[in-house]
Amino acid sequence: MSVRDLIPWGRNNGNQVPSLLRDNDRDPFLSLHREVNRLFDDVFRGFGSGLPSLSGASSFGGGWPSVEISDNEKEIKVTAEVPGLEEKDIEVLLNDGVLTLKGEKRSETENKDRQFSERYYGWFERRIPLGIEVKDDQVDARFKNGVLTVTLPKTEKAQSQVKRIAIKS
Repeated sequence: MSVRDLIPWGRNNGNQVPSLLRDNDRDPFLSLHREVNRLFDDVFRGFGSGLPSLSGASSFGGGWPSVEISDNEKEIKVTAEVPGLEEKDIEVLLNDGVLTLKGEKRSETENKDRQFSERYYGWFERRIPLGIEVKDDQVDARFKNGVLTVTLPKTEKAQSQVKRIAIKS
């Protein structure tokens, strides 16, 4: 067997033009169908918020909930937007310098007059590496109007490790 036998095109005839298309890809309607499906997938991938996921992972997409992280000399503040959830639906964990936000959303809508019922379940988990030491016993988490705010006070050692670097031109 030669190396030429391993090439998927041109095995039978050495003068054959290489074709990377499979036989079923030559159908123009099948190509159009695949292209339209790809366009719809690209459009709906951008929404990522409330559309159910068929992958079995988080129904909210990889970036849910949206978080805002602010860092000053004394503390780190993490704010997460979790509309539609209640305090009991959210869990906040701090382990080995990683803040974890976990939760589950359950929603059921039923309209017996129109014979309509819809159920929506989904879970999320966001892990945020802090990269510095925090005072574990003084971490504060508050939830109000669909916004979770976690305040993580820095240790004195972490506060003193911040060094200002001069910018040279």
